[in-house]
Amino acid sequence: MHFLDQPPRFLFFTGKGGVGKTSIACATAVQLAADGKQVLLVSTDPASNVGQVFGIAIGNHITAIPAVPNLSALEIDPQGAAQAYRDRIVGPVRGVLPEAVVKGIEEQLSGACTTEIAAFDEFTALLIESPLTAGFDHIIFDTAPTGHTIRLLQLPGAWSGFLEAGKGDASCLGPLAGLEKQRVQYKAAVDALADPLRTRLVLVARAQRATLREVARTHEELAAIGLSQQYLVINGLLPQSAIALDELAAAIAQREQQALAAMPAVLQTLPTDTVALKPFNLVGLDALRRLLVDDNTAGEQASLPPVALLNAPSLSALVDDIAADGHGLVMLMGKGGVGKTTLAAAVAVELAHRGLPVHLTTSDPAAHLTETLEGSMPNLAVSRIDPHDETERYRKEVLASKGARLDAAGRALLEEDLRSPCTEEIAVFQAFSRIIREAGKKFVVMDTAPTGHTLLLLDATGAYHREVSRQMGSKGLHFTTPMMQLQDPKQTKVLLATLAETTPVLEAANLQQDLRRAGIEPWAWVINNSVAASQPRAALLRQRAQNELKEIDAVATHHAQRYAVVPLLKQEPIGVTRLLQLANPANEAG
Repeated sequence: MHFLDQPPRFLFFTGKGGVGKTSIACATAVQLAADGKQVLLVSTDPASNVGQVFGIAIGNHITAIPAVPNLSALEIDPQGAAQAYRDRIVGPVRGVLPEAVVKGIEEQLSGACTTEIAAFDEFTALLIESPLTAGFDHIIFDTAPTGHTIRLLQLPGAWSGFLEAGKGDASCLGPLAGLEKQRVQYKAAVDALADPLRTRLVLVARAQRATLREVARTHEELAAIGLSQQYLVINGLLPQSAIALDELAAAIAQREQQALAAMPAVLQTLPTDTVALKPFNLVGLDALRRLLVDDNTAGEQASLPPVALLNAPSLSALVDDIAADGHGLVMLMGKGGVGKTTLAAAVAVELAHRGLPVHLTTSDPAAHLTETLEGSMPNLAVSRIDPHDETERYRKEVLASKGARLDAAGRALLEEDLRSPCTEEIAVFQAFSRIIREAGKKFVVMDTAPTGHTLLLLDATGAYHREVSRQMGSKGLHFTTPMMQLQDPKQTKVLLATLAETTPVLEAANLQQDLRRAGIEPWAWVINNSVAASQPRAALLRQRAQNELKEIDAVATHHAQRYAVVPLLKQEPIGVTRLLQLANPANEAG
């Protein structure tokens, strides 16, 4: 493995949910410990199963792993860290500032920006020279901070003074309020991250076009802020030995090779390793020791019986209920890499196929709806919201209004804050709001929706909803704001997309809680690319299918009011015909 050649002290593993970064990080830690190195494994993943992998409780303290000499582990709880971070910032101003201002700060500290920074706040102490980590040769991090978080930590200026003076209430300002006190420690940590002699970043991906495009963006974002020592690991690659006598397996292998051949140019120059897809669950030392080893495991489960027919609703069954209303807004939400764009296109095509007027729109820069549809069809209109253009429009509006009241220093801070990803979410939501009005007459299907945190922020800070409510309500007039439409299940149906894997399911559950805080109740879950629903014959895929059943059951019985399972198709779902097959898997041909 290239990424294990002469490893530096710090190794970061980053990637989207479900790509296997925790397993690879754990396997790396076990291997380095076996080489006689003192290793500390640190997880900041909210779905962390490091303790489960090693069979012991770990938690937020350094814990020796008895079964692995030289190895210790630490699980940082991002939510707990975020709460402690909020308490530290809000506590001193509670009772000093007006209650409305305090509530505004608390809401600004409620989202993903705060959680990222709070987790980084916890592990910066591990990146600097301290007695806490002095005895470790290697410190391995599962789930690295994003480039956005690191850039925030690099910012100069007294953010808390800016906030407390009431000069700003934009998207990600709140989380920055507590940074000044620990600026020296943060600078030392950022310097360590940018030093190739001390830090190596390992990008973990799957051999899928969309996933590789996302990893390419992550690579460029982190390289732009100085994290240049990057390696690429393509995980879960179907071995050739697994494809015999199984058309599904052969089609998957061909699709993976095509994705690798079309890999973005910025990734092609990185040192790259591949890790074969394994039939077994990656729990326990034996599994971890085998993960990074090229061995022939495809036939070891040959005695498994065929996968039982999965008795789960299809996407078409969900569309039956959606279509009954005749019009409305359908929003596909979910983390990156779960197939939201494809599912949104499938829902839109199925509705249009039934003779219903549909407008399909997306804001995802990686989404190519025209390529996914591969043509047009009656009753279907397609559009794309350009996040860059919408964000620039929003920035100009904010600078022209709020910025006009600031001095030069305050305006500079506001301009920096408006460069955050939260700003893009708000700008895109405003563009979506213009389209939402169409849903009163036709179906509007949206791909890539804003998070619940962004919706709450819009509702709390300035917001169109509050102003309209005040003006119209006082006159006794009937009115509907975009927020009210999103909160009304008769007008809006939110579909959460996920995969039948532990991390994506947990991430979708967290998103569901976030949306509920904004008064939005997800209408259904869609489990995408299910091997269990595809009735595989290859032994390796049959074992993978068995592993999915637990996650599908968790969605069906604990998380979702209603759900659908979409099978992994032999052919990539591109074009109207195959998108219809996605909704109606029984109609798939060859």
